Amino acid sequence: MILLQLPLPQGLCADELLERIAPEKDVDGFHPLNFGKLALGLGGKTPCTPAGCMELLRRAGVEIAGKEAVVIGRSRLVGKPTALLLQADGTVTVCHSKTRDLAAVTREADILVAAVGKPHFITADMVKEGAVVIDVGVNRMAEKKLLGDVDFEAVEKKASFITPVPGGVGLMTIAMLMKNTVRAAAQQTI
Repeated sequence: MILLQLPLPQGLCADELLERIAPEKDVDGFHPLNFGKLALGLGGKTPCTPAGCMELLRRAGVEIAGKEAVVIGRSRLVGKPTALLLQADGTVTVCHSKTRDLAAVTREADILVAAVGKPHFITADMVKEGAVVIDVGVNRMAEKKLLGDVDFEAVEKKASFITPVPGGVGLMTIAMLMKNTVRAAAQQTI
């Protein structure tokens, strides 16, 4: 099993290196073949952080069908695959830090996934009362403190469910990496 730690140092091309990994050994689910299978709904390996987000929703009993989901962030690591997974009968809007009137869009979200990479970017006025908020952001601050993309203390008062940073999605990412690794190993021994 192979894990390519992203982001890479300057001068190295992630696309070139990801394509060198055999798709069956790609436990992160970032190989173009695995990502393509995800996009087409054909299974394959699911990227760990988006899989962790979906597992959190499942275990919290959050129904996706018929819900408005907003994903803030369009990265290939989190934003795009999370949006693909949320399309399981949900209506998904993908936004980013430059989306016009972002707050108006996020206030419509029943499920809000923040993966923009800016500390406390999502404030309480951007969140619908009772929304489910998943904070994927991990921002390392100068004082050696981790902050999420969501202002947790303010948004917690409005959300029906919210993930903390640290201690939320990051733990699920590791769990999903282990799940992918075990599955890949089992498939290789058949």
